[in-house]
Amino acid sequence: MQACLQQILQCPYYGITKRMYLEARVLDLMVLLVEQEIEARKGKNSTHSLKSDDLERLYHAKEILLQNLDNPLSLVDLSRQVGLNECTFKRGFRLTFGTTAFHYLHHYRLEKARQLLQTGDMNVVEVARIVGFASRSYFASAFRKKFGVNPKEYLTIRKNSR
Repeated sequence: MQACLQQILQCPYYGITKRMYLEARVLDLMVLLVEQEIEARKGKNSTHSLKSDDLERLYHAKEILLQNLDNPLSLVDLSRQVGLNECTFKRGFRLTFGTTAFHYLHHYRLEKARQLLQTGDMNVVEVARIVGFASRSYFASAFRKKFGVNPKEYLTIRKNSR
């Protein structure tokens, strides 16, 4: 949800394109809110089923994950490092953060990439490498899927809007 709100607040478009982009992001946000409400009513989104110690370990795992963007640990290694078995780690991560550890990392990398491109200080290849994408084409594809524009185009839009 935070990523969706950031996209709304930092819309890179103007005119009718901006309106369409914002409407799409608002619809995305509404879907996330409705989904969250449905899960809460089903009891699936309850972090109360986790021990407070496990919750602390999961937040520590998230920090470790984000500190190692370019070379993340495997789920097995990450769960071991924070002292949880793999099953508890996977279930707890999903309950706590609403997604898998892989998807959390993937979305964080893309948000970080967008922020780095926004500064205009680096080119697309440098940004892809910094956030941990080994393949430039996979980075471009993932960026386009998340933000609706190629990273090079985003960089150009940001430079022209200054």
